[in-house]
Amino acid sequence: MDSQLRKLVAGLFLLSAIFVSGVKAWTGEIHGRVVCDVCGDSSIGPEDHVLEGAEVAVLCITKSGEVLNYQAFTNDKGIYTVAETMSESDRWDACLARPISSFHEHCTQLGETSTGVKFSYNRPSGFSHRVKPFVYSPANVPTYCI
Repeated sequence: MDSQLRKLVAGLFLLSAIFVSGVKAWTGEIHGRVVCDVCGDSSIGPEDHVLEGAEVAVLCITKSGEVLNYQAFTNDKGIYTVAETMSESDRWDACLARPISSFHEHCTQLGETSTGVKFSYNRPSGFSHRVKPFVYSPANVPTYCI
């Protein structure tokens, strides 16, 4: 019985040391949208739509210098999300989000202004950073757009 009590006390001591050590968790999120500019006119109109299944890469460097690479796909609303929980000292410092591909049968040409977005990540834990939309266009603009 005495050895079980010692093990219990040692376990409780270890757990309290972990909780008191001051390691704070930090959570960040990056999200954005991918759209199809059907007429290629660089303005959102009724003919334009979101792209489901588009691939986006997000590369982040942490405050400790570690490089993290994420891959995300858009949902049925054209939104991609990358989230991570890590220690406060290792949180994201700067990131680069860039579109990789669109699997839409017509909208496959990446817009000239959609090559990638570099940004500093200085949000507190629990907050997100929204990236401007990435825009694809069809190879051939429909005749109703002309």
